[in-house]
Amino acid sequence: MTRTGLVAFRLCVGLSGIVWVEAAATEPLTAEGAVKLALQRNSQVIGAEAAVLDARSGLYGAYSGVLPRLNGSVTRSGQWQQERTGAQVFGGFVSPIDRSDYEDFSTLPSLDGSWSVLNFSSLTGLLSARNGLQAAQFQRRATRQDAALATRREFYEVVKAVRLAQVAAGALHLAHDDERRVRALFEVGSVSKSDLLKAQLRTAQSVLDSLTARQAVINQRILLARQLGLKESEMQEVDTLLIAEPREYDETSLLAEARRIRPDLLAADAELRAARTGLRSANLLRMPYVTLGGGLTYRPKSAFKVTTFDTSGVPLPAPLVEAGNSKDDLQYNARISLNWDLFTGLATESRIAAAQARLVRAKDGYDALDRNLQSEIHQALLAYREATEREQVARSAVESATENLKLTQEKYNVGSATILELIDAQVQLQRAQSDIVSALAAIRVAEAQVDRVRGRAE
Repeated sequence: MTRTGLVAFRLCVGLSGIVWVEAAATEPLTAEGAVKLALQRNSQVIGAEAAVLDARSGLYGAYSGVLPRLNGSVTRSGQWQQERTGAQVFGGFVSPIDRSDYEDFSTLPSLDGSWSVLNFSSLTGLLSARNGLQAAQFQRRATRQDAALATRREFYEVVKAVRLAQVAAGALHLAHDDERRVRALFEVGSVSKSDLLKAQLRTAQSVLDSLTARQAVINQRILLARQLGLKESEMQEVDTLLIAEPREYDETSLLAEARRIRPDLLAADAELRAARTGLRSANLLRMPYVTLGGGLTYRPKSAFKVTTFDTSGVPLPAPLVEAGNSKDDLQYNARISLNWDLFTGLATESRIAAAQARLVRAKDGYDALDRNLQSEIHQALLAYREATEREQVARSAVESATENLKLTQEKYNVGSATILELIDAQVQLQRAQSDIVSALAAIRVAEAQVDRVRGRAE
């Protein structure tokens, strides 16, 4: 391949990549895509991730109470004394101290360790921290499912608003056409001025309905963008396809499934276990505990130098210098101790009271979830069945309104129906179309709600 051909080939590949990226960026936003964005950027989801990190930090802190500790250090120290003088008593006699300078240097590489080998409070606290981390992880799943449900709800509100805006736009177009026809008939004397005024009123109402519908689309888009953690201007257009297939749910199986896998219930159970073990750990603070300790110093060394200037107050002809050093290969020590915190200034009582409060809250939270679980599932199924029935009624109404419009149009064409009757038939069809859009959106939201109460919303 020539150099020119290679450049052209690379240019074509680059342009095709740009076109593909732009096409991908302009694809409509689906419900699953919105959920995926929300799980990455939603503030509640991010807060749940932070809560898991906090719980993991608590677990690491609990491990520090049962694992050994080891400290290493290298110390280099020096000591200096200048012009040391005075007197000392030895054997009942006072003798002067020789005037001298003193300096000393030492190097101490050392390791020091301790281990609380038999601390029942720390061991039980570790179990509590593990249960707390498990509770935070389950709660993160529950928060993600809540975010997914809220996102789907906001998404289908946007879809409903867009579809209703389309219906309103179609109604406005029909209103303008009908007004023109009524005006033409009024000018030739076929209808009264009252009929023209009614047509104009319908057009004005259709304009207001269209403006309201368009504003509702913007408002719902803003709410959805907020749920996704985006600006409304950064969010692409949503996929307005609404398809709902009826499903069959068994309330008993849903209840059993929810008790088995629903994350908020599992989180409440783990938090209850963590609170119970936490209270046990706080009570065990009153018990004695055993610790092991030891230290090791590897090859410590020191050096000193003494410079003497006089003896018994008599100056020396020349200063007397004495020096020395010492080295050891290894120094080590070991200890075992039995500790009992007899009084801690009410710190133990404070921890016990806090643990009791945590247990009360955890038990109430678990009981509330367990008590309301069956009613939540029953309520979600009622909402789903209501939405499906509304969709069936709305679909039947659309079929009837369509047939009525056809008959009224035929009557109007042969002169046996007035223009107002035709307009009324069109209005009835538009209302039926709006109802079926709302019913379909309600079905998708109800499906998401059923999945949430069973523990499969994500």
